[in-house]
Amino acid sequence: MDTIVIGISGGSGSGKTCFVRDLTARFDKNEVCFLHQDNYYKPIDQQKIDEEGIENFDLPGSLFLDKFADDIKRLTQGETLTLEEYTFNNDVKESREIKVRPAKVIIAEGLFLFHHKPIKELLDLSIIIHADDSNRIIRRIKRDRNERNYPVEDVMYRYEHHVMPSYRRYIHPYITEVDMVINNNKSYKRSLDVLSAFIKAENCK
Repeated sequence: MDTIVIGISGGSGSGKTCFVRDLTARFDKNEVCFLHQDNYYKPIDQQKIDEEGIENFDLPGSLFLDKFADDIKRLTQGETLTLEEYTFNNDVKESREIKVRPAKVIIAEGLFLFHHKPIKELLDLSIIIHADDSNRIIRRIKRDRNERNYPVEDVMYRYEHHVMPSYRRYIHPYITEVDMVINNNKSYKRSLDVLSAFIKAENCK
């Protein structure tokens, strides 16, 4: 089966995960599969510690990126993946087993897709979801409070000292190189329709 790999990146809080969720909901599982980079984080004891003693999860070295690249290759070869959900050390959330079955269109989503060369070379289409700083920080606070059980003070510290420096160094420089930039300050519906049409066309080939 000939496959196409779509890479979707963007800063933390840009809405890339929501965009992918809404996109994949439009297709059957045999048409589109989704590989989420968050499930490739290294254990907390392998994370880099900053000068304040806080783990920095916003560095390329925080994830098993080579394994992520290998798993994209496995999907293109028709293999099914079995992954363990990463719960961001949230004590009130139980990790679950995730099955990722191959499909005609593979969507890879994560922060460092374009910075990590072995991943970048596998992508047939590259997309960045863009949102203003103010929108990203609001979304980050809501997500980390609700999903990861982080206190607001911790979220704000990480955003200032980890998230923004990482965005400026590892994500934003590629905004002029990708195939598509999707503006998500208000709505991404039109872009969602455009990409959906592209995927439908690929599945008809």
